[in-house]
Amino acid sequence: MTVVVVTGAGAGVGRAVADMFAAEGCDVALLARSRERLDVAAAAARRHSVRALPLPTDMADPDAVEAATEATERELGPIDIWVNDAMATIFAPVHQITPAEFRRATEVTYLGTVYGTMAALRRMRPRNRGTIINIGSALSYRAIPLQSAYCGAKYAIRGFTDSLRCELLHDRSRIHLTMVHLPAVNTPQFDWARNRLGRLPQPVPPAFQPEVIARAVRFAARHRRREVWVGWPTVKAILANKIAPGLIDHYLARTGYRSQTTDTPVPPDFPGNLFAPGEGHAGAHGRFDAIAKSHSSELWTSRHAQALAIGALVIGAAGLRALLGRALLRR
Repeated sequence: MTVVVVTGAGAGVGRAVADMFAAEGCDVALLARSRERLDVAAAAARRHSVRALPLPTDMADPDAVEAATEATERELGPIDIWVNDAMATIFAPVHQITPAEFRRATEVTYLGTVYGTMAALRRMRPRNRGTIINIGSALSYRAIPLQSAYCGAKYAIRGFTDSLRCELLHDRSRIHLTMVHLPAVNTPQFDWARNRLGRLPQPVPPAFQPEVIARAVRFAARHRRREVWVGWPTVKAILANKIAPGLIDHYLARTGYRSQTTDTPVPPDFPGNLFAPGEGHAGAHGRFDAIAKSHSSELWTSRHAQALAIGALVIGAAGLRALLGRALLRR
């Protein structure tokens, strides 16, 4: 029986990933802060006749992560797949974020991934097998305004993952390390995250359902890809930033605020879930089902990444030349 650990498994992408692996017959260890949501997620997993172990864990606490990992191997057996998904963030301009808030978002999102990876490696290295999947984002290549804490953490995860990958290659390790880079996703984080925008945030359209991400994670677990880019918006953001980062800076300065906010007001002192779990049950989906896409070309993108990248760069370069030409004519 395959044993899978999913962090951030109480809701959102982590919940969708846990549901997907359980539906395929894998035993799952579920790590997140909320005992209530983990119990609900574990009950859903057990309906597939698998073992599900809810482990309330703050991923910013390395001792708690180590204890949860030890409990997983004691109760379920050797870990085969570890998925680092836990995150916490704040929507606000940098000048409105306190040092404590920035530290907390970084510790959960970035250091939580580091601590989870280290705990998994301590078990996988002696066995010389296993898969570690770090959840990244298009925003780990192309940052946007109002999400500096999240973007900074995702950039850091990518740097950490690339460094560790080189070490595993040096050691000729059979452990597979990969990243899955996400587009905007319809999850509850847009209702939970700490927020100083005055209005509820939204995923930058087009958004995708969490199950799309779960399918990409499954693909990453079974195929030795360096990275998996989910959806055309992710591909477009990553490649466009390689071609014209300065042009995109100015574009996002004009559009990045409005595209991330709704018209629904939120109190300026809204606490969010940065330092404590949000209240109530939650599943994988947020409140944007009406606009979220249920399908994506993520598997085609992954299988044909090199050809796609070359084609996109050619098309992007041509488009950029046209844009710059029009901009010069306006001067």
